[in-house]
Amino acid sequence: MQINGMSNNYTIPISNVSRVTPVNTDNTVDSASRIKASTECSTCENRRYVDGSNEMDVSFKTPGKIKPEEAFTKVSSHERQHVSNAIAKGNKPGAKLISANVAIKMSVCPECGRNYVSGGLTTTQIKYSESNPYEKNRKSVEGSLLAGNFIDKAV
Repeated sequence: MQINGMSNNYTIPISNVSRVTPVNTDNTVDSASRIKASTECSTCENRRYVDGSNEMDVSFKTPGKIKPEEAFTKVSSHERQHVSNAIAKGNKPGAKLISANVAIKMSVCPECGRNYVSGGLTTTQIKYSESNPYEKNRKSVEGSLLAGNFIDKAV
């Protein structure tokens, strides 16, 4: 088909694709040997995601690869697992979930300049009842261990 001297032998790619894919008149792609496949840089190809928390029931406890286009969905889903755990802890007797905040971190690949999701951080705040004697003892022990850890001796 020709429109004003232009043929439809090429498909214009969308978003983040810097090549034109030739197609045959029957709308099939030309042989793969003639098309240069888009590849990731070595930094993006070797990027792995791993969870650094002490929660054993969340994903990414072992390093895993995520495709750049799937990173936001998978990282935000992973952070939702942390929020679900905080909600479960906050629903226990003597506990109250005060807040749960999620931040998704973005970075730029130093090799190819592509933006990508580099990770996430979930911060939660749970208030525990002081009526629990075990909780009181735990706090007093932790307090005695932490006393003096943040003193600047240079002053």
